[in-house]
Amino acid sequence: MNENYRQRIDEVCNYIYSHLDDELTVAELSKVAHFSKYHFHRQFSHYMGINVFKFVQQLRLKRAAYQLVFHQKTRIIDIALDAKFEYPESFARAFKKEFGQSPSEFRNQPNWLHWNQHYHHREKVMEKHMKVEITFFEETKVAVKEHRAAPERVNESASQFIEWRKSTGLSPIVRSKTFGIIYDDPKVTAPENFRFDICGEVKQAVGDTTHGIVNKTIPAGRCAVIRHHGSHDDLDSKVHYLYGQWLPESGEELRDFPCFFHYLNFFPEVAEHELITDIYLPVK
Repeated sequence: MNENYRQRIDEVCNYIYSHLDDELTVAELSKVAHFSKYHFHRQFSHYMGINVFKFVQQLRLKRAAYQLVFHQKTRIIDIALDAKFEYPESFARAFKKEFGQSPSEFRNQPNWLHWNQHYHHREKVMEKHMKVEITFFEETKVAVKEHRAAPERVNESASQFIEWRKSTGLSPIVRSKTFGIIYDDPKVTAPENFRFDICGEVKQAVGDTTHGIVNKTIPAGRCAVIRHHGSHDDLDSKVHYLYGQWLPESGEELRDFPCFFHYLNFFPEVAEHELITDIYLPVK
């Protein structure tokens, strides 16, 4: 598929992300893509592997899933309305078909593995020119929830870490930085061997170990940094760009510490396309 064609479909997807709360029509979306409305459905489905309205519904259900788990006080009926379902029953049916659980079951014991195995991840067009800067990262003490399981289940560990932050008041989200340290490439690592640390900045070591929290330090040093806008599902492409293209051309050498992420905001507090994440690659 030629690059111009891919870019036009990508523009439609970005438009959908930005207007997820609107009533989207084929006429409107085909105009964004500069395609005939008579052929838009087939063109979108051919590229995405899913029809456009299924794609929109899946995005809304994904947001609903995060709201169910991370916004426990929000009523399910309000989440259903936010996902553009007129009746709670139709929301429950669509949600269970997508997640294998009812909304209430997912809220109480979410099966993220089932969701990630069925969710349609689209491959974005790689940006031609990505801005990479060299900066000095100051040593940062962090409280850590070590995730040692399939990458598709990382939200389970994230939920536990958020609960620890809320219940203890240590490393409060509004005043403390949040990081993710990625030790392994999820594409080539067996699920049982995948390692990822979910980290919250702390001023001093924490003594609470009831939630499986450990103390670590992100060391000071030079880092290559690239800013990512959008879904965390697409972080991997920029990580591969840093390792596979930028690093060989830069002449820099890696330090003995893994790549890590600094999350500047969170989904579903902001729309997924508004997420901002800085990717740090430690260099000598």
